[in-house]
Amino acid sequence: MRRVSLVLVAGMLAAGLAGAGESPLTAEQSAVVAVVQDAYVDGIHNFRRVEAVRRGFHPGFEMLMLQNDSLGKLPIYTWIENLERANRANPLPDDHAPTTSARYLSVDVTGDAAVVKFELIRDEKVVFTDYLSLYRFTDGWKIVGKVFHRHP
Repeated sequence: MRRVSLVLVAGMLAAGLAGAGESPLTAEQSAVVAVVQDAYVDGIHNFRRVEAVRRGFHPGFEMLMLQNDSLGKLPIYTWIENLERANRANPLPDDHAPTTSARYLSVDVTGDAAVVKFELIRDEKVVFTDYLSLYRFTDGWKIVGKVFHRHP
């Protein structure tokens, strides 16, 4: 099933962002989107692939959450522990189909920094608008932070 997700992303990359008539992505933008797709969209949301999450997220990553006018934080190691617990309690079948897709709205790269804005879609409904920050390290792009909006 992973091949299906990557094919959808590859088609989108060739056509530009979200079909909005923008020019095709640069090689750096494509590399950033590939990390987000593999580690976050597929790694966390579709297939709970802990190895993909570890590969694509920096160990210092934190998700910031606005809750009741307070700022909460979720580090990546807690997210990984939750994925491992879910995998032990309820393993996904080998033929598990993706349930979440992403519509990439912007990919901004300046030097070794990048920000990606995209919508997470389930059952043809936008569930989240995510903003991921990435840095390019010697071993490639890594997701270092996230803020988001949860749609009603």
